Amino acid sequence: MTKTSFIFIIFLLSFSFSGITESLYAQQSESWNWGGPMDPHQKKFRVSHYHLDLEILPNSQEIAGSTTLSVRYLENTDTLRLDLVSQYIVNDVKGDGHSLTFVHQNDLLDIRLDGKKPDKVTVYYHGKTPIASNPPWSGGFTWEKDSQGDHWMGLSSQNEGGKIFMPCLDHPKNKPANGVSLSITVPAIYSVAANGRLKGTVEDTGKKTFHWESNYPIMNYNINFTMGKFHMEKGNFRGISGDEIPMVAYVLEENKDKAPLLLEVLKKSTETHEHFFGAYPFPEDKIAVVETPYLGMEHQTINAYGNNFQFVRMGEVWYDWLLHHELGHEWFGNKVSISDWSDYWIHEGITSYGDWLFYLKHDGEEAYHEKVADAKKRIKNDLPVVSPPESHSDIAYHPDVYTKGAFIMHSLRFMLGDDAFFPLLQGIAHQEVFTYANQASTVDLIDYLSKDSDLDIKEFLSWYLYREDLPKVSVKKKKKNIYLISLPGSTFSLPIDVKTEKGIERITLSSTPIEVNSSAHVEVDPLGWYLLDK
Repeated sequence: MTKTSFIFIIFLLSFSFSGITESLYAQQSESWNWGGPMDPHQKKFRVSHYHLDLEILPNSQEIAGSTTLSVRYLENTDTLRLDLVSQYIVNDVKGDGHSLTFVHQNDLLDIRLDGKKPDKVTVYYHGKTPIASNPPWSGGFTWEKDSQGDHWMGLSSQNEGGKIFMPCLDHPKNKPANGVSLSITVPAIYSVAANGRLKGTVEDTGKKTFHWESNYPIMNYNINFTMGKFHMEKGNFRGISGDEIPMVAYVLEENKDKAPLLLEVLKKSTETHEHFFGAYPFPEDKIAVVETPYLGMEHQTINAYGNNFQFVRMGEVWYDWLLHHELGHEWFGNKVSISDWSDYWIHEGITSYGDWLFYLKHDGEEAYHEKVADAKKRIKNDLPVVSPPESHSDIAYHPDVYTKGAFIMHSLRFMLGDDAFFPLLQGIAHQEVFTYANQASTVDLIDYLSKDSDLDIKEFLSWYLYREDLPKVSVKKKKKNIYLISLPGSTFSLPIDVKTEKGIERITLSSTPIEVNSSAHVEVDPLGWYLLDK
């Protein structure tokens, strides 16, 4: 998800502590989130695959059809508890073809199993869709029309979860290991862009069904479908793996003249991410963006793009910050996923650091540092980057998971040096324990990053990720031309640059003061590699 436009969220949060109006409170209380402590009923099973068979009804802003879940049981249970917002009407539920009794209320769908253990459960439902009030931050369906008066529908649900469009086990611990397939029916004049590979289309009586399929593990909020009158700009991408991967840009017909450059921008961003993060994670699917009626979102293999083709020149190439950020989530967020929203920074912080690396790769070290310095101004240090365990999405999601999370990676680059840091960064996305059906945690990532280093990386990361206060720098003049410099109260030592009249020298700072000789006042960390309380 993008790191701009937090104004709406901050506005609501600030009012919640200062006498929010009843109408605004009602609006806030009806919003959905997911994560948190897992429901006891839902601990007893997992969903390994979803198949959505839905019709989009743009005139009434409804969806209708079914979702089939492949279920794996961990314990005996009489109740299969799914999440599905209550504004949908459930018509029937079948387990392995047999009707099952159910109760649908309070955004929960309880299915009575009566001693059965169906491998596949199909829920038939329909209804008006939840409308996104401020997509993608406050998600839902976005129903718009293009300049020709044709329907254009987008879907965003990172903070709300999959329950706003399908019955599901809506918890980040459940990342469907066998992926998703989608059969989406729309009026025949429209197209549907969705996850995975397009397996075929069927047209009948003024309607057209698009069959999409992905066998890669996928988070609920990354399952997505977008409807519109699209022009498809197609190409192929041969990356560092040697695979030839389809590359597609879906844009409204009215913007087809912009599609070739969009595809070129997509290619350059993919090459840049591969340079720093490794091979593209989903070669059996595609690399794609689809123009959406909202800013953007990291839907797996079909990233939402709504930045109005605001390309800028970066060195010798064209760049779009929104496209690059969302594409970076294919590595961090989609391939490397978390099972607890308290670790949100792994998705957003490392991906945001990838935004800064585009500057480094294409415009040089100075441009990179200018970008870092600009981002540093927006770091609040008012909440820990890592939220309490079992946090809901609306608690874990705050600005510093982006900016401070990225800055921590920037600091690690300095601590380790480029020769050690960049292979380590790339290695995160290639550790089996972190990727695809497996999921990452902050604790495991800290262990990985600090494993082979003699530096106090574990203590450094623990301070910056779990505390909101910054290490304090003390610079005291002992006598003429001699300064005592320390990090009082710190639990770790830092290699750090200090500027004196002789230039920049690197020393190791800790809670124990160190003497530095200088006829001029010393400056600690002049290039801004660390977040410090100076």
